[in-house]
Amino acid sequence: MNNSALSKWFVSREGVYYLLLALLLVVILPLVLDPFRLNMVGKYLTYAFVALGLVMCWGKAGILSLGQGVFFGLGGYCMAMFLKLEASSPENTAIQSTPGIPDFMDWNQLTELPWFWEPFHSFSFTLLAVIGVPVLLAFIIGFAMFTRRVGGVYFAIITQAIAAILTILIIGQQGFTGGINGITDLQTLNGWDIRTDEARTTLYFICVGMLFLCLFVARLVQNRKLGRILMAMNAQENRVRFSGYDVAAFKIFVFCLAAAFAGVGGAMFTLLVGFMSPSFIGIVASIEMVIFCALGGRLSILGAVYGALIVNAAKSGFSESFPELWPFAMGALFIGVVLAFPDGLAGLYRSYVMPLEDRLFRRDKDKGAPVAGTAASKPAAANENDDEPVIDNYSPEKS
Repeated sequence: MNNSALSKWFVSREGVYYLLLALLLVVILPLVLDPFRLNMVGKYLTYAFVALGLVMCWGKAGILSLGQGVFFGLGGYCMAMFLKLEASSPENTAIQSTPGIPDFMDWNQLTELPWFWEPFHSFSFTLLAVIGVPVLLAFIIGFAMFTRRVGGVYFAIITQAIAAILTILIIGQQGFTGGINGITDLQTLNGWDIRTDEARTTLYFICVGMLFLCLFVARLVQNRKLGRILMAMNAQENRVRFSGYDVAAFKIFVFCLAAAFAGVGGAMFTLLVGFMSPSFIGIVASIEMVIFCALGGRLSILGAVYGALIVNAAKSGFSESFPELWPFAMGALFIGVVLAFPDGLAGLYRSYVMPLEDRLFRRDKDKGAPVAGTAASKPAAANENDDEPVIDNYSPEKS
């Protein structure tokens, strides 16, 4: 994108939407919230990575996955393993029976570090694993399912089963994974104490930066030919296949892309919250992530962010007052979204707010336009707006 196109994009309706989100996350919230609440917002934003992947996977390509918590958890566990090894130096674990290994391994009478933990001494390897491990699993699942044309409700059930299996596996292998408690007591990142308010604020801004990077990657995919093919697959899969496209390959790609987004979100969650447990991998967590996407609008990239923020803020506020009623409220919210506004908040915005904006912009333009019927009216209007984006007919979520 050249400088002229970039400047036009920033003053277009879509560019304004992105700037408003950046203003909210980078300026307004850090100014009005204390470090504790800002850290909670950062935690909510880590779920937005998963919701964004679901927009691409479910909304654009029509692949409903009920196991995205698996990829979120894998990314989180990869980061947690590195942090735990750093916190388990021989000096810090001198009182253990076997110094130099994580405390839960010592409690379970392990005498040496398992081989698959060894590479996580390297921060570079950990960063690669945060994305690579979820993508590798997504590729295996996608190749096994999509090449056999498994889709729809069958694929959703299979991903849900995988989430349940992985949760049981992690809980059962307590000596290697920390079991039901997960990996806790994470303290430093390359010697930097991540438990302080300053560190958590810094990690919040890193999370926001990574989120916008993923947003622009999703937008790039959506606005290219690849995005149009994904939408066509959602509408008429057989027609796309008969046109000569490898539908399975496109499905595998978008499923792996969603897994990569979720893995990054999981890693940021571990850094911001300071632990990772199997509760974020299971069926309940995965279904909640689908609700974030559905509320924001499963066709809206930016809607995924707002959906994750709104649902999690409501969850925190409601559960503080009525903790036993929150699961029912979550279920009612999902049913209400599906029945009342299936396109989510983005659909409501397009239906009711955008027409008002269009009339407002049109009225502002008409104030400076020549009187209708004059000879110079149409050419003057055209010349006046040659360098301006067409706001009235611009769709912020082009397919």
